[in-house]
Amino acid sequence: MNVIEVENLSFSYTKNVQILKKVSFYAEEGSYICLLGPNGAGKSTLFQCMLGLNGKYSGSIKVCGEDIKNLSEKQLARKIAYIPQSSVHVFNYSVDDVVLMGTTSLTNGISSPGSRERELVMDALKRLNIEYLSGRKYQNISGGERQLVLIARALAQQAKILFMDEPTANLDYGNQCRVLNEISRLSSQGYTIIQSTHNPDHALMYADCTIAICDGKVAAFGDPAKVLDAELMSRLYGVKIEVVDVNGLRMCIPAGISRK
Repeated sequence: MNVIEVENLSFSYTKNVQILKKVSFYAEEGSYICLLGPNGAGKSTLFQCMLGLNGKYSGSIKVCGEDIKNLSEKQLARKIAYIPQSSVHVFNYSVDDVVLMGTTSLTNGISSPGSRERELVMDALKRLNIEYLSGRKYQNISGGERQLVLIARALAQQAKILFMDEPTANLDYGNQCRVLNEISRLSSQGYTIIQSTHNPDHALMYADCTIAICDGKVAAFGDPAKVLDAELMSRLYGVKIEVVDVNGLRMCIPAGISRK
């Protein structure tokens, strides 16, 4: 079942600059998709359109068979959760309160979170194996832990589609592996995930599918092992890249590396 269907999506901020040009793709339920492309390719704009933040686009975006233009903000929030890059809040909220913010779409505008919402918080923390962070201050935990808390906030939202904007940005290698392993595990549990990344190896090692965007157009869509070849990688990023096999996995490496 396709839970996301994007057809001929085009978007411009000004008449003379078109950011997205007839972008089409779909996402199956439970799939893990990596969105690749150089800076300025249109990845963030694509997310904003699919989240209903940029409404003046042409083409169509359907979520679970419904056009998002026919959905209210609360209805869309019950289907899609957005996880930004790890950030520091102005106020040093507790981890529990940060995750609790994900339940706002489940309550009306005047009610306060109750026992059900508190249970969702603990369930989300346990699902990611970070219940030990309960009661801690968000600003006092590591970058990797903050990113997992933001994912927990999305899980508490009870949406089954997760959009992730470079979830491993600014994380050390160990925390990158930890976060990506948890994202992969969520996909195996039935969550549909679209993750933007600047690292094509994330797609090759973890994703079921990849969408490569260049100059606002879909340059490739499909199985990462089949569509991410040296020619495409070099065209996307403007440097010569080789795609090699390492212990059964495909990986990208810059070509012509010289070592003293």
